[in-house]
Amino acid sequence: MIEIVDSTRFGELKVPVEALIDFPEGMIGVGGRRFALLEREESGAFKWLQEASEPHLALPVTDPFAFFPDYEVILSDDEAARIGVTDPATAQVLVVVRADEDPGRISANLLAPILVSAGVGHQVMNEASWAPLREPLLSGGRRQVAA
Repeated sequence: MIEIVDSTRFGELKVPVEALIDFPEGMIGVGGRRFALLEREESGAFKWLQEASEPHLALPVTDPFAFFPDYEVILSDDEAARIGVTDPATAQVLVVVRADEDPGRISANLLAPILVSAGVGHQVMNEASWAPLREPLLSGGRRQVAA
């Protein structure tokens, strides 16, 4: 089945319903409850979360492990119970990307990753000791997660 999603960035989109993610509690700082996960390039590192009913709301996201192989998501027991994901490894993990005209200033929010499981998404607070709000993606001098 297909759903039509309007986007000020991408125009009218025909989105398979399996690409829609429900966020029961919205996204931190931006709101939105239902997003389409868009892959603009099949082999690209970046995707977009386009809010299904707010054409102006689209967030660039990426798989953090492509840039930070040692990245981990640690949840408190309360947080895991709240979202119904006891093992983050069983969920798709995405992080919001902060774009900038200067490629050296493009960063990822590793502090508040998005966990997606069975069509439901939750932005959570990562309790890993190393999980910054803005970690440079393309600087080459990436910090590594302490073991």
